Amino acid sequence: MCVKPFNPIIVIPCYNHGSTLAAELDALAALALPCVIVDDGSNPETAQEINRLSDVYDWVSAVHRDKNGGKGAAVMTGLRWALEHGYTHALQIDADGQHDIADAKKLLAMSEETPDALISGQPVYDETVPKGRLIGRYFTHVWVWIETLSFEIKDSLCGFRVYPLADTCEIIRRARPGKRMDFDPEIMVRLFWQGVDVRFLPTRVIYPENGISHFRMGKDNLLLSLMHTRLVLVSPLYWPARLLRLTRNLRRGGVRR
Repeated sequence: MCVKPFNPIIVIPCYNHGSTLAAELDALAALALPCVIVDDGSNPETAQEINRLSDVYDWVSAVHRDKNGGKGAAVMTGLRWALEHGYTHALQIDADGQHDIADAKKLLAMSEETPDALISGQPVYDETVPKGRLIGRYFTHVWVWIETLSFEIKDSLCGFRVYPLADTCEIIRRARPGKRMDFDPEIMVRLFWQGVDVRFLPTRVIYPENGISHFRMGKDNLLLSLMHTRLVLVSPLYWPARLLRLTRNLRRGGVRR
């Protein structure tokens, strides 16, 4: 059980998204939370903008990585930094303007109510979503259902989440999950394997016109395939615990699958 006070921070991984950060921070200011921006080896202009914003806003800190390591690497850097600085939970939000910041309060409220759980957005897309990306998500959905023997994980790719930091950073330390786009689904599956509850909030996700995306269709899809191969191979080790939880839920008259 989580025994510390609920003490959240915002973590924003950033790679060359300097042009969208100021507007995002203006919207996030209403949350009245501290924030750390993790510069994942961005260009000098973005690094300079991150430093400027951390000077303008006293609630914003900046962490700079020497080299680009990928979104997952940046998120892990931010989560570890947050835990080391005494925070208990981290609201992860991307820097590209895809996420509906208005739902951040709802995610945080769900996390405060169930502090041991991982709280995640469940994307609701409009017509801006690339059809190839939408179809590709179902590839991951199917593999995650197999890996977890469950339909509880409704979406494992959304990067709009509230992490319980102690459990998450311990899994990062032990399992060393993927450092790029494979991080989001892998850490969710591994948290689920450890018995962490995963809860979802439907939230609007857009693909802004002229938005900057670092998803590499070929390389990242290959990384996702390799990640699912690894997880499928080791998933039988976690199935007994999953089946035991299912049995206990059935005996208690629970409805969880």
